[in-house]
Amino acid sequence: MTDPHTDESYFERLVDEDALESYLRRELGDASAFSVEHHQEGHSNETLFVTWGDRELVIRRPPPGETADTAHDVLREYRVMDALQETAVPVPTTVLACDDHEVLGADFYVMDRVEGHVLRDTEPEAFATPEHRQRIGEELVDTLASIHSVDLESVGLDEFGRAAGYTQRQVDRWQKQLDWAFQVTAEERTVPTLRRVGEWLQENVPEDHPETLVHGDYKLDNVMFGPDTPPELVAVFDWEMSTLGDPLADFGWMLSYWRDAKDPEPAVPELTATFMENEEYPTRRELVDRYEAQTGFDFEHDRFYRALAVYKLAGLGEMFFRRYLEGNSDDPMYPLMEDRVPALAARAERIIEGDEPL
Repeated sequence: MTDPHTDESYFERLVDEDALESYLRRELGDASAFSVEHHQEGHSNETLFVTWGDRELVIRRPPPGETADTAHDVLREYRVMDALQETAVPVPTTVLACDDHEVLGADFYVMDRVEGHVLRDTEPEAFATPEHRQRIGEELVDTLASIHSVDLESVGLDEFGRAAGYTQRQVDRWQKQLDWAFQVTAEERTVPTLRRVGEWLQENVPEDHPETLVHGDYKLDNVMFGPDTPPELVAVFDWEMSTLGDPLADFGWMLSYWRDAKDPEPAVPELTATFMENEEYPTRRELVDRYEAQTGFDFEHDRFYRALAVYKLAGLGEMFFRRYLEGNSDDPMYPLMEDRVPALAARAERIIEGDEPL
């Protein structure tokens, strides 16, 4: 079956090159060179690499046909990145935002391209030293702390979301997502462990929490390290889920992707990087200690926040499985969720019971 993301007609749905060239010429002036390439690293929004004269640019737009819901609201993503330009948070330089659908058929924005390493499956050879491995973890935590320390009023983000009640809403939302998926997937198999995890989360939502800017999907492969050594985190990407909320939920999400050498086998090995299991990387406990020192926040409800993160991952997987069963996806990962979601549920339960500690 043809992959729609590599099909030529899909590229034509993503970008009208003549219309884009006219728009860029109007906004940025003439250029001696122009080319467009589809970057296919599989984020929820689509990414295009654009050469404009001697400038290397990036365009972010929703998938064709998608409405601007929370996951695809690229102008919201632009707004937060633009607001953070003069802060300690490293983000690409924003260039343009466009809501004229005559250009690409959707909202989109333009930013400068940043060069460096995204650590997905492995580490760059130059980073494979004890000092550099330690630095990767420290940079990851320090940058998240800088996000959670932004003075919202000074950058115009004090009304960017509704922070109060954020954590309870997260639990409620993901229970609803799972209920939707279970309407179909329960005919194939049930996941009673996930029900128990959801009940425990409902009973253990922290009564109050700090209120800050949150990224919403902060993890190692959503940031970029510069090309040189020592490792320096130079950009945070994929802000489409950002809002005001509970920074400890952001931190718990980040920790759910960070592996320790003592951990059981990954619940979803196809999507899990394991190189940070090397003893020269910081442990989760060390990352927690550094985060608490940087922010002044106490991560006392660590089992709740880490279990919530894995619960959300299971919810995503179960929705993928429903789409597969209904014939709405040919992604080869989706049918694997029949077994991967129960494995995630078991991991969440281990966290709750203290069998997968920090």
